[in-house]
Amino acid sequence: MKTVNLDINFTEYSSIEEMSPADQALVREAIEAQKGSYAPYSNFNVGAALLLEDGTVVRGSNQENAAYPSGLCAERTAMFAASANHPGKTMVCLAIVGGFNHEIAHSPCTPCGACRQVMAEYQTLGGKPLSIIMFGTEKAWKFDRVDDILPFIFDSFNEK
Repeated sequence: MKTVNLDINFTEYSSIEEMSPADQALVREAIEAQKGSYAPYSNFNVGAALLLEDGTVVRGSNQENAAYPSGLCAERTAMFAASANHPGKTMVCLAIVGGFNHEIAHSPCTPCGACRQVMAEYQTLGGKPLSIIMFGTEKAWKFDRVDDILPFIFDSFNEK
C-alpha cells in the first residue's frame, strides 16, 4: 500500500484587472450571459462564456424548469450550443460567473460534476487542454486544464 498525493494547479486573482486582457474579456462575456439566466426557483443565476479556437465566443446561462431536473446549467448550455452550432471547433477556455438574484458572488462559482464531465469530454475531443476560469468579485481562479478540477476523468474513449 502507498499514499499518493495529487497536485492541483491554478492561478488565483484578487481582481479582474490582474487577468490577461483576453481572460478579462471572456469573464465580461460570462457576466453578460448571466443576464439571460432563468432561475425563478433557486434565484441562483449563472453565466458562462466559451472561447473557441477561431475566436468565437458562445454564451450560456442556466435555465430552470418546474419539472426538475429538466433545467440545464450555464456551462453545458454554452458547450452544447458551441458543439451544435460550431461543430469540430476546439473549445479553448470557459469562464463562469454565478450568484443570487443576478448579482455576482464574492467567491468563484464552481461547476457541478456533470458539467465537469462534459468539459472533460470536449477537452478530449479537442485534443488540447480546456482552461476554466471561475470568477467571483473578491477572487477568481484559473485552471489550465479540466483535469485539475476533475481528477480521474471518466474517459470511455480510451477503453476501446
